[in-house]
Amino acid sequence: MQEIRQLAQEIVAREGGFVNDPADPGGATKYGVTLATLQGLRRDLTGDGRVTLADLRALTRDQAAEIFIQHYFHAPRLGDLPVCLQPAVFDMQVNAGRQAIRILQRLLTQLGWPLVADGQVGPRTAAAAQAAAQAMPEGLADAYGAARRDYYYALGDQRPASRKYCLRRDGGKGGWILRAEAFMSPATHLTAAEHQARVAAWR
Repeated sequence: MQEIRQLAQEIVAREGGFVNDPADPGGATKYGVTLATLQGLRRDLTGDGRVTLADLRALTRDQAAEIFIQHYFHAPRLGDLPVCLQPAVFDMQVNAGRQAIRILQRLLTQLGWPLVADGQVGPRTAAAAQAAAQAMPEGLADAYGAARRDYYYALGDQRPASRKYCLRRDGGKGGWILRAEAFMSPATHLTAAEHQARVAAWR
């Protein structure tokens, strides 16, 4: 449990404080927790009978970590996945919800374990992930990271407003790309030239 808590605390630190970016389809967030999440959980932190931006602003780091542990790790059954995948999938679950599992399911299908990409860790997904981890113990986490990175780039292709999360103003890798690569071995990171080639059409 301590390892999961540490992962949650690292996610909180990675997400940062209160942000209300109009370009972010998730809306206002604090430590990665959205207002919609607080409302769905009925977390009235100010005690005024409503869940509003004031409650989101009042959220503490420890409260955010607890929300992630209970609702983004345990509830979606990420503990049934191989240990090598848990940090990256947990981080992506916070960042993109069920897309984290859909990305994994599509990857496992490509690797030879056919699955329906329903965004849920059921027995078949858990078994396929465990089998893949045994078959490629040194490469599965990198493969997931690459698939996650591709997902982010694809969002930039489809939604220009999201490109700033993939591409810095100076042309370097944006936060989403760096976040995906943080869970990958250095040898699998894109070079600056490879990144520039991938986003060339955006300019």
